Amino acid sequence: MTKKQKAYIPVKRFLDIIICLPVCIVLAPFMLIFAIAIKIDSPGPILFRQKRVGKNKEFFEIWKFRTMRTDTPKDMPTHMLSNPEAFITRTGKVYRKLSIDELPQIYQCLFTNHLSLVGPRPALWNQDDLIAERDKYGANDVKPGITGWAQINGRDELEIPVKAKLDGDYVKNIGFAMDCKCFFGTFLSVLRSDGVVEGGTGEMKSMENRNK
Repeated sequence: MTKKQKAYIPVKRFLDIIICLPVCIVLAPFMLIFAIAIKIDSPGPILFRQKRVGKNKEFFEIWKFRTMRTDTPKDMPTHMLSNPEAFITRTGKVYRKLSIDELPQIYQCLFTNHLSLVGPRPALWNQDDLIAERDKYGANDVKPGITGWAQINGRDELEIPVKAKLDGDYVKNIGFAMDCKCFFGTFLSVLRSDGVVEGGTGEMKSMENRNK
């Protein structure tokens, strides 16, 4: 990371705060509505908490609105389930399509130091292949993000080496311009539901190929 990029890191944190603070205030009543809908739809907690890999490979819990039943296999990416539709709740289908389930992470970005708005998407604690690939590009040495370069360039459709390379490209080009590309590109990706796969592709393909 260059001196210019290192100097950008505290600026990046400042931008996270000034963007997330008003967004959190505006979203508050909607978050209540989303939470009530989850409780009405299915039994279980409102928030789903999952152990993820943060900066320097330190673990932290990521927060999401719960979109799946409580009997869903734990610590497995949804797109790797053989029949994810059987576990997704009615509200979950809508939340996942519009990325509403990710909204609690905006509050995490504001009130904790685990997440940034933009950065490599935090891997699951047991995604050893992805973590190892990211080590090659220094992508585990920066704070993970709610969205990132890989998220607007394929998301679930990406195989592990490709995803890690894109995360590395983000780290290599980290700065205000790159963050703007990721931030505004996310809105377009959400509207198009780009790269959202509920089973059987992306990392699943990588695992299948290794097992042949």
